[in-house]
Amino acid sequence: MSRHPIEPPERLALLPDGVATTFLTPGVRAGRDELPQEAVLRASTPIEGGSVRWSADPVREILDEAMHRFDAARTDADAWLAPRLHATLRMTRAEAANPALWNFLALAVAPDFVLWRHLPRGEPDDGAPRKVDSVRFAGPHHDQAFARLWWTAEMFRDGPDYTPAEIAGRHQDMINTALRLDTIDHRPTALALVRVVEGLAAAGATRIGDRVNALCTAVNTAGSTLMYEVIAPDEEPHHAALADWIDEVESAPAVPWNRLPEGPDDGTARRSSCDVLSRMFEGFATQAPLRDRARSGAAHGRGLPH
Repeated sequence: MSRHPIEPPERLALLPDGVATTFLTPGVRAGRDELPQEAVLRASTPIEGGSVRWSADPVREILDEAMHRFDAARTDADAWLAPRLHATLRMTRAEAANPALWNFLALAVAPDFVLWRHLPRGEPDDGAPRKVDSVRFAGPHHDQAFARLWWTAEMFRDGPDYTPAEIAGRHQDMINTALRLDTIDHRPTALALVRVVEGLAAAGATRIGDRVNALCTAVNTAGSTLMYEVIAPDEEPHHAALADWIDEVESAPAVPWNRLPEGPDDGTARRSSCDVLSRMFEGFATQAPLRDRARSGAAHGRGLPH
């Protein structure tokens, strides 16, 4: 599939899961066949209202820039894209929880990006054609190509500061594992996780992906009994500030390429709570057992990680 296989629609819309999956043939997922754009658009429901935040062009622009910048190292695009996609698609969590929006983005606006980012590289062991997993087009928020980036920025930002989200995006296991955890709904927990992972990386820790997975498992397991919200209380977010930030999209400039954008100023996490949990999680990181690669080695080596 070429970089611009179709002329993208001007506006975002909603494409239901049950319909989206019918378009994901093996040929489409392998990049051999084009998606039937007219059929995809007919099956989609327009989003009511004329707000500029539902314009497709700004999203398409940042995706094109990401493909240009990171073509030699495609996983590196995640850290750059996550905050910029979030700051471009200004939404409430309730709006972002609708998979139909992400389905439309993947099938109607930027299927080429999904293939560029998630089509496995290298030859598979069984000789079968390489294909993108269907969940990258239409799947849960922690797997879907665009939802995973938006939610990374949402869950790991500290109010208007996207720096922690950018750090999380540098580590694939933070996106692939931490986004599945209920515990990261608690902001000090999410930010403490980022702080500990950043410390491991800065210290030159080996097997950083395995360490992230082990840490996330330990944090999630302990959270079932420790009640992080009690140990490390946080302030309620300022919903009015989020609403104002969303409304400001009508006159906001495009997100910057070479510095982080600013998110909604809806409150930052308590420093004292982040400190308490960071110390606790550092202890988890030193004690959490790493995966035995000798026993799981058969699952590796099937193309490069993506």
